[in-house]
Formats: sequence, structure tokens, C-alpha cells
Amino acid sequence: MADTRLSFDELALLLRRVFEAQGLPARIAAVLGENCAACQRDGALSHGVFRIPGYVSTIQSGWGSPSALPVIDAGEGALIGVDACGGFAQVALDAARPLLLERVRAQGIAALSIRNSQHFSALWPDVEPFAEAGLVALSVVNSMAVVAPAPGATPVFGTNPMAFSSPRAGQPPYTWDQASSALAHGDVQIAAREGHKLAPGTGVDAQGTPTENPDKILNGGALLPFGGHKGASIAMLIEILAAAFTGGAFSSEVDWSDHPGAKIPLTGQFLLVMDPSHTDGFAQRVAQLSDAVRASGSARLPGDRRHRIRAEAAQKGVALTTADLAMIKGYL
Repeated sequence: MADTRLSFDELALLLRRVFEAQGLPARIAAVLGENCAACQRDGALSHGVFRIPGYVSTIQSGWGSPSALPVIDAGEGALIGVDACGGFAQVALDAARPLLLERVRAQGIAALSIRNSQHFSALWPDVEPFAEAGLVALSVVNSMAVVAPAPGATPVFGTNPMAFSSPRAGQPPYTWDQASSALAHGDVQIAAREGHKLAPGTGVDAQGTPTENPDKILNGGALLPFGGHKGASIAMLIEILAAAFTGGAFSSEVDWSDHPGAKIPLTGQFLLVMDPSHTDGFAQRVAQLSDAVRASGSARLPGDRRHRIRAEAAQKGVALTTADLAMIKGYL
């Protein structure tokens, strides 16, 4: 339950000030502040203000180049390349978005290949705005090695999420964002902080023994892919698209041993955007399919909870605990 509430704009500005206090340029601080505030607003708490200490410690560690602005290689076809230069993927996407939209409107399909980028947020904020503009978007990003293949005990993959968003007539975009691991790394951290056990099959300890203890997973152990070898195949696909294809680092290549306090992987991201306007009634058909799924007995579809919490936040403000607010203000 929330101890306090702020409007979205108030929270975004407050978080922007936190990033500016760490020496980031106003443009970068604004992008990160709005991104983090959006996650908190929509109830994605493992990627909301919970992440602020990780952002701050990473910036202070000297890891990457948090103040870097991206360099865009426009090319001439459907593929746009971006070197984030050690900066944030959200900033790279923000800079490349106008060109990406221009290409997809002209050609029907366009892709963004981002390398040397730090990503520490949920992935749905990267794709849902495209669906709100009538487009279909799919994105993948790899991270640091915290997931062991199945079977296996040594971390090779990141949690490697993928996110998808599509317009839907009369309803919010159909959007999902999920890790290829059994659980998001941030959720394991929250479970450890709150003393919760995890579900069987979530991870292994340092000896490769299955464990439900989040501390053992975080300290020398590893998460497991969801669905065993099927999740591992998806995790590897994401490594190929987000790292091999973009020129970014594999999750297993992230080495921040010389930067104590670094928390944000420096890897890559791939984003594909498509224009469905050539298909008559596309958004209506997606709505029809969504209704059929609900009619089958499914209580909710991906994104339903987020949009419900977002609507509540629009009326009452974004929910924060007193401790969260004190933590944020402590960085100012």
C-alpha cells in the first residue's frame, strides 16, 4: 500500500533532478527520469524507483560513459545503427526514434540496432509508444550473465527480456514484456530484501543445486531459464540478436570487476518496428483475438494490470513508500 503519492510529472522531475545531481546532462537525465517514473507509475516496481541506487552506484563507479550521446548511422535501408558510446539505450532510442518512424512509414518496416548501450529498465516502455502510434514493435536486450543454460550451473545468459506491443481497436495496446529467465533479476533482489522464498525451478546455488533461497541465487548461484531448454533457446536467440547482430557484448563478456558498484550491463539492443496499415482492420482483428482469449476464461491479458494501475495513478498519483521517497530525496 502506498504511503504517499506524487503526480507522474512531479516524480519524473524529482528523478530527473537525481540524475542531474550525479552530473548527467539535462537531456539524458530527463529521458531516464521519465522512463523510471513510468515503470513506477505502472506498478513495475522492480524497474521503478527501486533501481535508483543501482543507477547512482553505476554512475559513481566510472563504468561506461553515462553522459555520452549516441552516434547514429542512418544507412539507406531498413536498418538504422546506433552506437550508444557507453551511454544509455533509452537515450539512444530517443535520439533515433524520429528517423525510425520516418523509415517505417516509408518502407513498412524498420529496425534499430543499438550497441555499447546500458539498459536497466523494463522493456515495455521501449515498444508501447510505437503501438500507441499505430505500429507493431518487438524488442530484445541482453544483460549480464546471471542465467545458467538448462541443464547447467554456470551463468552464460542475461535475463534477456523481450517485449512486444501491438495496436488494438477500442483497447490499450496489447503489450507484453517478459524475461527469458524464470524470474526477473530485480524480482529476485526484491525477494532477498524482503526475505521471501522463490518458486521451485527459479534458480540454483553456487554448487548447481536447485534452491528457493534468493540470496543463494544472487551470491554465486544462477537463475534458470523459464521452461528449461525452451527458455534457454530464447535466451540464446536474444544474445544473437542483441549482441552478435548489433556488435554489442554478450552477457558473459560483461566485466565490471574494475568498477565496484557497477550494476548496469553494457551490451546491446535490437528493435523491430512494422506498419500494419497495409492490412485492413488489423487493430480490430487484434481486439477480436483479445476478446476471444478473455472469453475462454483468461482473467486478464498481458498489460491489463499495468493499464489499470496507470489509470489509478492518473487519478490519485503514483504510489511510493515513505522509504522510497526518502531514498530519492537523499540523492539530491
